[in-house]
Parts: sequence; structure tokens; C-alpha cells
Amino acid sequence: MSEQRTSVGPGVHVERNGPVLVVTIDRQDVRNAVDGPTASALDAAFDRLDHDDDLAAAVLTGAGGTFCAGADLHALTEEDRRNRLEETLDGPMGPTRRRTRKPTIAAVEGYAVAGGLELALWCDLRVAAEGATFGVFCRRWGVPLIDGGTVRLPRVVGLGVALDLILTGRPVDAEEALRIGLANRVVPTGTARDAAVALGTLLAGFPRETMLADLDAARRAFDAPLDEALLAEHRSGTAALLAGGAADVVRFQAGDGRGGRFEAPPL
Repeated sequence: MSEQRTSVGPGVHVERNGPVLVVTIDRQDVRNAVDGPTASALDAAFDRLDHDDDLAAAVLTGAGGTFCAGADLHALTEEDRRNRLEETLDGPMGPTRRRTRKPTIAAVEGYAVAGGLELALWCDLRVAAEGATFGVFCRRWGVPLIDGGTVRLPRVVGLGVALDLILTGRPVDAEEALRIGLANRVVPTGTARDAAVALGTLLAGFPRETMLADLDAARRAFDAPLDEALLAEHRSGTAALLAGGAADVVRFQAGDGRGGRFEAPPL
């Protein structure tokens, strides 16, 4: 059941769709470019995800057929609107330097470029419409990637491909994005939001703690040497299994999944 949308600050509104929180950037006059107040509103929106036990996942999208055109460069010379540039855990685009405990999904229609690409990369999964375009378009304006683009893009697509995109700033369409692993799903234009909500709802149907343990371990695997990452995976996964995951093993033992059947458990 969808909940009426509410504003959490300038240019950002949220609504609940069952167990999925949908966060929408709505500054259509500037192609959903993010200024300082909008970045703060995005931070506030994702606070809700981890503090509401009824929410299992979040979808980040943009209104009006554009995901996000990056930082609002017009705001950089305005004291009350410019993005944060201090060396803090508050990212210039909002949540890009924080970790959520639950999975996030980008629903990309139109352009996800510059800081908008960095917001999409901050998400765990990306559902792209057929007409979507990704790219480091800030290359042409002498603006660097400071919201995780140089860190996350190589992890998602590999260093060689990432450097091609970072150094040239060339556009990447949805077909190429899917091929290089930048997009996880490609859907018809106009359906990315619904497809991302459906994906989030699917994730909500799985045993929660073990999925979150695997998500956390996968994210942290790049932050430590291999042997340490393997042990961290073991610790978090075993703790989740002992905390309740064994009940789902019993479902398997009773016959669920026999013959390769796959069906998400009911919400």
C-alpha cells in the first residue's frame, strides 16, 4: 500500500510503497541538480530508512524523467545554497559518505551524470530505463568527482572501464551500462521507478538479518585485505544465521525450493 508523499526538505519528497521507501529528487527546472538544501533533505530522507523497522529497502529516483544532473553549479556562489565542501562525513550531494544498513536501489530515467552518477553509484543496485544516460559530464566543466565517483565506479565496473569513463566524460547509454555492470536491470522508458520498487519488495520478502549480513560483508570486502574480509564475512553471516536464519533452513529441509523452484517468501 502506497502512502501519500511528504516533503522532507527543499526539492525532495518521500513516500512509502509497502516495505519500500521511495525518495524522489524534484527540482525539474534544473534537471534535479542538487544544491546544499536539497543535499540536506536527501540526508534526512535516508535517515528514515534505518530508523523504521517496517522499511526493508529504499528507491532513489528523480522526477520528470531525469534522475539527477549533478550538483547545482549555480548554487556554488550563493552562501545559503552552495553544496558542502568541508572535509566531513556530510557529502556535497547528501548521503554519499554514509552507509545505510538496508539496501538502496537507484531508479534511473534520463540523465544520471556527474554528481547524479555518484548518487546512483552510492546505491547498491541500479535499475535503468532504456533511455537512461550515465556519464562523468563534469569533466567538461573542470569539476572533480568528490562524492565517491572515483572510489565506487572502479569497484562496480573495474578500473580500466572506470578510467575510460572518468577521464573522457563520455556518455554511456543503458545498453552499455548493462553490459559493463553499471546497470543491474534495463527496463522500458517510464517504468524504472516501478521496477525498482518491485525489486525492493522482492528483497523485503527474504529473511532480513541474513540478507543484511551479506550486504554488509559484500560492501566491506573492498575495505580490508582478503583474509580479513573473509573472516568478517564469516562473523557477520554466522551471527545472523544463529540469530534466526536457521528457521529458514528448516523451510528448505521441509521441501521449499525442491527441484530448483524459486519463490520469495511472503511479506
